[in-house]
Amino acid sequence: MTIIVNLDVELAKKKMTLTELSDRVGITMSNLSNLKTGKVRAIRFSTLEAICAVLGCQPGDILEYREE
Repeated sequence: MTIIVNLDVELAKKKMTLTELSDRVGITMSNLSNLKTGKVRAIRFSTLEAICAVLGCQPGDILEYREE
C-alpha cells in the first residue's frame, strides 16, 4: 500500500508557493516540505484541515491511495 501526497499538484492549481502556504497555515516550511515529498509517516487532522481550508480542496485531493 502506498499513500501519494499530491500537495504540489494542489499548490500548482492555486498558483501558490509552499512559502505562501506556510505563512497562511502557520506550519513550518520544513514540515510542509516533508509532507510534499512524502517523507512523513503521519499527518494530524488539524494540519490537513488547515491546508484544505487555505487551498479550498478536499483531503482526497491531497492524499491518494495506490496499490503497489
